[in-house]
Amino acid sequence: MAEIPPKRRKVEMPNRLYKESDRMTPMPYQSALNLRETEYAIKLIKDSFERRLAENLHLQRVSAPLFVVPESGLNDTLSGHERAVSFDVRETGKVAEIVHSLAKWKRFALKRYGFSRDEGLYTDMNAIRREETADALHSLYVDQWDWELVIDKCERNFDTLSTAVKRIYAALMKTQKTLLLAYPQLGEAFDLPDEIDFVTSQQLEDRYPDLTPSERENAYAREHHAFFLSQIGGALASGKPHDGRAPDYDDWSLNGDILLYHPWLDRAFEISSMGVRVDEEALVRQLAIADCEERVALPFHKALLAGDLPYTIGGGIGQSRLCMFMLKKIHIGEVQVSLWPDEMVEACARDGIALL
Repeated sequence: MAEIPPKRRKVEMPNRLYKESDRMTPMPYQSALNLRETEYAIKLIKDSFERRLAENLHLQRVSAPLFVVPESGLNDTLSGHERAVSFDVRETGKVAEIVHSLAKWKRFALKRYGFSRDEGLYTDMNAIRREETADALHSLYVDQWDWELVIDKCERNFDTLSTAVKRIYAALMKTQKTLLLAYPQLGEAFDLPDEIDFVTSQQLEDRYPDLTPSERENAYAREHHAFFLSQIGGALASGKPHDGRAPDYDDWSLNGDILLYHPWLDRAFEISSMGVRVDEEALVRQLAIADCEERVALPFHKALLAGDLPYTIGGGIGQSRLCMFMLKKIHIGEVQVSLWPDEMVEACARDGIALL
């Protein structure tokens, strides 16, 4: 039997912003949904989006690891500086690491399960990122849909990337319509265009040469409200990359982030990082740039260089981020349970932000 949500209530939504302690906060702020309504709505969003994502990209759900051994080379090193949470395993005497993401593991899984071209998988990925600075958008706890799709080598191009982006965005828009029908007290959705815009990190630097990378994203988001920022990881004309990316999963020339504009926070709001994965040439090139050439001895890298893994495109889509945006929340702790600094907990209580 389907769950029946609790009785709905009408709440007026805030329409202005103020700045306090270097953060943007709606004032007055009151969530349109109470705690129980929020939990029902989170499930609705996750169920609806997951189903549409699978349909649009031809994905099958699979089970995935929470931890791996570091010598496998399967853990995502993110920008290369983050330390994984690790623990010793009494039974084996080995050390295990909590995954940062499953970008590499998924390519092994696609081969092992026998997926063919234009078939893929997705999974619920849960991680702990100990280096993350806790704020309204970032948490020690990360939950996302990790997905991966088999492609041919000749499909390693921008058309393949942009098609996947558009299909994800279509799933997002349909999910938002479903949510607003179920919870009309949310009012109008945040203003999103029917079609997502595309821009490269170099175009963004050229357009806003005096701004920092995050400021460029915010400025562009105010104009376009939904865009895919591509080509992240390599050096720009300024000599600096837009942002850091691990050298051994995304091809830096064929990757990017989906960003939306959150008007109450007045900033770009990343919901997904994705890309065409490295082939043999891109792996060698990017490892050299990142000064990580010793990784070629790891099992994942050896298998890739030997041609034993499929060519793929894949990414991660933030579950809490998506729920936060669609439910018009201003703190990620309103849609997930994590640990927060005492002063943040006190500030949220003062400002009417109900952390789960």
